Amino acid sequence: MEFKSILLDEKAMKRTLTRIAHEIIEKNKGVENLLLVGIERRGVPIAKRIGKLIEEFENAKVQVGSVDITLYRDDLTEIGEQPVLNKSCLDMGVKDKKVVLVDDVLYTGRTARAAMEAVIKCGRPANIQLAVLVDRGHRELPIRADYVGKNVPTSRKEMISVMVSEIDNEDSVKIFEI
Repeated sequence: MEFKSILLDEKAMKRTLTRIAHEIIEKNKGVENLLLVGIERRGVPIAKRIGKLIEEFENAKVQVGSVDITLYRDDLTEIGEQPVLNKSCLDMGVKDKKVVLVDDVLYTGRTARAAMEAVIKCGRPANIQLAVLVDRGHRELPIRADYVGKNVPTSRKEMISVMVSEIDNEDSVKIFEI
């Protein structure tokens, strides 16, 4: 892999997440019945950060959960015989909630589809929205994000790498040539 450039540094990521938090509040006319659900792995710390920002702006706590999409993937036969199920943290319930799925990168749309399926299995939300830090295009399913931090048209020979301090000890979004 060959490094091409930094798309977002730590300060740019914070500004981007701040904007997304404001957009979520505005579109949902506040935070009543709002639930943020991070898609494992990097979507979880991003959802927690957005939740903290919303709490600062609205002076109201927002529930933040996580979802593991392993069993909902449509490529299970390609990744192994026995998929590993990690606990899905949707213990708070989704019935009649405005669920905002949060992920780092939107690419083909398959991860978002799997996450929607996992959420719906837990109950019937009022609606499901999608927030992503980066939308890189190349959709294979008719899915679009409601909240996008940065649109980055890419080729299939490029890779977007999102790093979050909670997992990677740094905050950045980089693009590489494969």
